[in-house]
Amino acid sequence: MARDVFEPGIVPGRLAPQNYDEGFSDLHPPLDEHEALVAADRCYFCHDAPCMTACPTDIDIPLFIRQIATGTPDAAAKTILSQNILGGMCARVCPTETLCEEVCVREIAEGKPVLIGQLQRYATDHLQVQGVHPFERAAVTGKRVAVVGAGPAGLSCAHRLAMLGHDVEILDARPKPGGLNEYGIAAYKTPNGFAQAEVDWLMQIGGITFRHETAVGRDVTLAELKDDYDAVFLGMGLVGVNALGADGEDKAGVTNAVDFISELRQSGDMSSVPIGRDVVVIGGGMTAVDAAVQATLLGALNVTLVYRRGRDRMNASVFEQDLAASKGVRIVTHAVPIAVHGNGSVREIEFEYVDEAMKGTGQTLRLQADQVFKAIGQTLLGDGLPELDGRKIKVDGTGRTSLDRVWAGGDCASGGDDLTVTAVAEGRDAAIDIHTTLMGAAG
Repeated sequence: MARDVFEPGIVPGRLAPQNYDEGFSDLHPPLDEHEALVAADRCYFCHDAPCMTACPTDIDIPLFIRQIATGTPDAAAKTILSQNILGGMCARVCPTETLCEEVCVREIAEGKPVLIGQLQRYATDHLQVQGVHPFERAAVTGKRVAVVGAGPAGLSCAHRLAMLGHDVEILDARPKPGGLNEYGIAAYKTPNGFAQAEVDWLMQIGGITFRHETAVGRDVTLAELKDDYDAVFLGMGLVGVNALGADGEDKAGVTNAVDFISELRQSGDMSSVPIGRDVVVIGGGMTAVDAAVQATLLGALNVTLVYRRGRDRMNASVFEQDLAASKGVRIVTHAVPIAVHGNGSVREIEFEYVDEAMKGTGQTLRLQADQVFKAIGQTLLGDGLPELDGRKIKVDGTGRTSLDRVWAGGDCASGGDDLTVTAVAEGRDAAIDIHTTLMGAAG
């Protein structure tokens, strides 16, 4: 939500109106029918399908591309969605360049992979814009499951459970469903309200209800959920933000990158979002890049992304790093923040250069800044949670936690990478195990 009072130098409307439309347009315009057929024709339909092995949701990629090539995109969409119900969103935000497309035989042989991600979007969009839901719900089982978190893991889990005949209630702390997809992804990756449209489409399966603005620990306890439901799935993500550990980080103008991205996503008017003249983003992941790129698109004159390690250690893919550079973002590596300077509001931020072992070199760098975004990782918040593995909920391969009848998945769990597609896979797999457990108990 846009603020009425801004810090000095942080103002909205730095650009002409048309600049916002151009800057925040679709990052990858969709393929038309002819482009999709040409792209599909490049697939070798490999029998060992390394692309399928690289996909966290195990989509049968050669099959869906063959279905596109033969003029049946809706069948291709069903192939995709049977494994990944959020296949439309993943087609837009998945780092395909480090997953399926990286191992594509065309990429290895020619340096130009089959456009798997864009073909996936072509197929899923073709089906979803018709308002068609390709799955039917099984007979009602009488079992009730609570899903905490309406992000990718929770939505995936809820949809699969509903398909299997269970009644599902999703509890989420925010006023709208979608989680990361709605609040935490760059606006230019999912324009035109796609995240909510996908949720509405998913809900057509039936058997799912939402309870908004309800947080575990604040409004309801996990023990209460266990009493009221036959099973519980925890997919609430990570909502706490790590501190910089630098002197003066409490100064005005130092904020969380996730809050900035959320404000931008929910504004409805990009020109109303305030941005500084000199912006510094601290971090090396996708959130850091999203914040830095969007700062430039909002009209910041100087945007610098600072990361404590080398570019080869950044969680953001090479594509994302190159995207940032192409938008004018300066990337500084091997530097950690040590002090924020200014009289009440940030005016400069000071870094110390470090070596590969993260040991300070004594050399420092001071950057002008009227706005600093922290993108250095998030933490799990909540009371009465299952056993933790480090800073996340400890789970086994099917998402089971240390508590009976409680599963977890997505960013809050100790599973795989913190990616939308991984969260979808973990939610789906947990749902299958919940179903097996509940029906075994019923038998």
